[in-house]
Amino acid sequence: MDYRRTYVRDLFAATPGTEISVFGWVKTRRDSKGISFVQVSDGSCFRDFQVVVPAGAIPDAELAKVSTGACVRFDGTIVESPAALQAVELSATGLEVFGEADPQTYPLQKKGASFEFLREIAHLRARGNTFGAVFRVRAQAAQAINEFFHHRGFHYIHTPIITASDAEGAGAMFQVTTALEANAPLEAPDGHFSYRLKTVNPSDDFFGRPAYLTVSGQLNAETLAMGMTNVYTFGPTFRAENSSTSRHLAEFWMVEPEMAFCDLEGDMNLAEEFLKEVIGNVLDHCGDDLAFFNQRIEPQLLTTLDHVVNSPFERLTYTEAVAMLEASGENFEFPVAWGIDLQSEHERWLTDVKVGRPVILTDYPKEIKAFYMRANDDGRTVRAMDVLAPRIGEIIGGSQREERLGHLEARIDEAGLPRAAYSWYLDLRRYGSAPHAGFGLGFERLLMYITGMKNIRDVIPYHRTSGNAEF
Repeated sequence: MDYRRTYVRDLFAATPGTEISVFGWVKTRRDSKGISFVQVSDGSCFRDFQVVVPAGAIPDAELAKVSTGACVRFDGTIVESPAALQAVELSATGLEVFGEADPQTYPLQKKGASFEFLREIAHLRARGNTFGAVFRVRAQAAQAINEFFHHRGFHYIHTPIITASDAEGAGAMFQVTTALEANAPLEAPDGHFSYRLKTVNPSDDFFGRPAYLTVSGQLNAETLAMGMTNVYTFGPTFRAENSSTSRHLAEFWMVEPEMAFCDLEGDMNLAEEFLKEVIGNVLDHCGDDLAFFNQRIEPQLLTTLDHVVNSPFERLTYTEAVAMLEASGENFEFPVAWGIDLQSEHERWLTDVKVGRPVILTDYPKEIKAFYMRANDDGRTVRAMDVLAPRIGEIIGGSQREERLGHLEARIDEAGLPRAAYSWYLDLRRYGSAPHAGFGLGFERLLMYITGMKNIRDVIPYHRTSGNAEF
């Protein structure tokens, strides 16, 4: 056996009379008048392929092993199919069962299951229609992201997962340490293991200083941009927020481009091009999967995505947006006033009600944005931008970075951060500083938007949230 074989996605165009093998997992089996009809999927596409087992073609003892969930290979001949949904099917002459699945205990039966239950069996859920479609879209979107930047001359870089710097200045970070008690691990009642931290001087710990899982690769990406012009990083990041909402994860993937010789206008242009091209790519390559989401998960999904791809994004300042919200007459749960961090309800009103297409907001109050964003001359706002998409709200956040040494030092001090920890970052301003800009996009947020899935736990293979680190 070799990975270079015919996948289910290729079988629908096979020529009748072709001798071929079908590999995959059994979705369903039904028997009628001695003939067995087996739906097989290998995950390569949304559609299952029908295998027909004529009476007597396969010994009953072997055929009895073919139940939902079993992993099989059918050998046979491609024939024309009388079924309405596919032109051809396989008339089976041989069978190999690689792995049986007990029909009494296999949890993915034909009957529907809640998403909550499927999260409990995340190691199996990719075999179902919904999550097979989710993870095919995820794979295609990731490929599209890399193609987007490659075609524009960006260098793909890898930034550290372990860091000593807090990129956001918010402190919600996971500490990395080897300072464990000598008698650990201690077996916990649930069968897991727990460890007790020693009280040690940070200089005696593994890295010789406090170390954390990164919340962003941005600061490191800036260092590469200052020598390579245009770069991007696409990898896992971590945030220790004790949040159980449908929009937050403790481990998630971020796309973070950084561009030297670029201002906020260029940053907005890149963000708009990025969303249009990546979504358009998925529309072109995942039609069956998106049609399923449009039918079962989010009505009008395809219309919304097509609208994003083909509509110009509106551009407003934060101040203009607040004025619109205040004049709207809407009874928002969270009152609107200049200086607040806009809530999801405010963002959705701007995109869905007021403008009717994606919106890019700029020039936010400096108090609600990170220390590294370039200060405007008014002393109140910074050169930040957020891209708001209909139905979901913020999907991209970015800014022109502060390239002036004195201004950046002042902002670090205002944020209460130690200058010493950012000495290398300040060096970028001391030695050959250049205007530069970039943005961050939470990959899972984008996938929620593309698929219409309502919970971020359902667009990542294994979710990590407060109280959950299974698998």
